[in-house]
Amino acid sequence: MSDATRRILRPAARIARSGRAAARAIATLRARRIARDSRGSALIEFAAVAAPFIALIFANLATAVAFFSQQLLDTATEKMSRKLMTGQVQKAGTTPEEFKIALCNDLPTYLSCDRVMVNVRKAADFQSADTSAASITFDENGAVTNEWKFEAGQPGEVVLMQVYYRWPNITGPLGFSLANMSNGERLLVSTAIFKTEQYE
Repeated sequence: MSDATRRILRPAARIARSGRAAARAIATLRARRIARDSRGSALIEFAAVAAPFIALIFANLATAVAFFSQQLLDTATEKMSRKLMTGQVQKAGTTPEEFKIALCNDLPTYLSCDRVMVNVRKAADFQSADTSAASITFDENGAVTNEWKFEAGQPGEVVLMQVYYRWPNITGPLGFSLANMSNGERLLVSTAIFKTEQYE
């Protein structure tokens, strides 16, 4: 390449180099501006904690409803056990089916009577009464196979009454579950033990 050609191209090369430097400088300025820009940071931070926050709200609501239902079951059990203790059930000749229906009538409509199980049995005394919850067993179709008793008791006898409710399990985010049975449901249990009055 001749000296004349070099003299002609030298300014163009300087211009090209300065153009690339300017482009790099502009890109650097843009990157710094973006890094300093805090607009939308709250949205990004909320997105990071949204899933745990929603899961916590769901868990609180599900737990509250389950415990509220347990309290309603306790209230209905206490009311019906009072009728057993005073001999109203015995003197009326109430059948197990009728007793269960009467108990269900004291429960809110969202608690299905089909999921209620009642076990009433006599005990020799308070010390020997087994108040532990029964182990619920199921057949291949998911139906309960336990056999329940209905021993209302004679005057002066100790009676143990247990009411079970199969609370349908609702799974939530992050693996939340209240299930305590093999079929994935939660068993609500209400127990009352008492000595029948001398109602005769």
